[in-house]
Amino acid sequence: MRLLRHISEVKNAYRGNVVALGNFDGFHRGHQVVIGEAGRLARAMNLGLTVVVTEPHPVSFFAPKAPPFRLTPFRERAQLLEQFGVDQLLVLPFDKDLASMPAQEFVSQILLDGLDTKHVFVGYDYRFGKGRGGGTDVLAWMGEMEGFGLSVIKPVTVGLEGYAGEIYSSTLVRQALQAGEARKAAALLGHWWSINGRVTKGDQRGRTIGFPTANVELGESLQPKLGVYAVRVHLDDGEAPINGVANIGRRPTFDKRDILLEAHLFDFDGDLYDKHLRVELVAFLRPEQKFDGFEALKEQIARDCRVARIVLAEPENARNRLGAPTLDRYLTLFPEPHIRAR
Repeated sequence: MRLLRHISEVKNAYRGNVVALGNFDGFHRGHQVVIGEAGRLARAMNLGLTVVVTEPHPVSFFAPKAPPFRLTPFRERAQLLEQFGVDQLLVLPFDKDLASMPAQEFVSQILLDGLDTKHVFVGYDYRFGKGRGGGTDVLAWMGEMEGFGLSVIKPVTVGLEGYAGEIYSSTLVRQALQAGEARKAAALLGHWWSINGRVTKGDQRGRTIGFPTANVELGESLQPKLGVYAVRVHLDDGEAPINGVANIGRRPTFDKRDILLEAHLFDFDGDLYDKHLRVELVAFLRPEQKFDGFEALKEQIARDCRVARIVLAEPENARNRLGAPTLDRYLTLFPEPHIRAR
């Protein structure tokens, strides 16, 4: 996948594609329909598939002090899009210039002059341009004038118990994670949700009680329900993920207040400092709690490890139940196009 950081980097060979527009935070099943249908048409027309996103997220630009809310920070979102089969990812810097750009100018400068777009795919609620003044209506009439096609994907509804009939959205995923429903969040996403970051040095107390941990700051990632989780940990080396147990919280036993993820990897003995980890949350085990001392903490961690091993061995929690979504898999599951709004 070609990764472009500015519209000026788009060369002639990268122009004339089918383009999907959106933030795609989380890359949930609704997002996969938008980009999947764009990929279907791109293959039919023998064109490339381009996705256009902004960075930072507009919410972060307009409300920089807002609590972290991202489901997929840039690195993971790019990985998911590449695995899906996107040919080109254009990341527009969301700054005051882009924020103040009128919708028609965005179409003219980005979609036409910059990308020579042949067809655009968006979700039904897509908004863009200054003051979110542009939507599918602007894209439709400018497409008619300028000669590019437009497909607007209708709402994609959920079939999960407790959510049936609701529309797939990043908000639903956030609600599930904040309730500790990691498996339900994964079902909404169509892939396991993870926290990404580099391992930092901590107090190293875990080593003294036989449970060394890798410490990862949440950064701009959403804060899920605090507590202990069964997890799978991916290392930089690309090898198979390692099962483990992780605490996400403030570590009240030691009177800490900052939020940190501490992951203990099963049957692993290696140096993880400064490595980049991707920690998949598989199941919530228990809330965080304060212990009277090291022995009580050690006994509880041992119990958590036993429970996590059992949970991770359950068929419904097998990693291949929710592998990374791909365009080929999407087209196999949905041989007929999703009904479009226009």
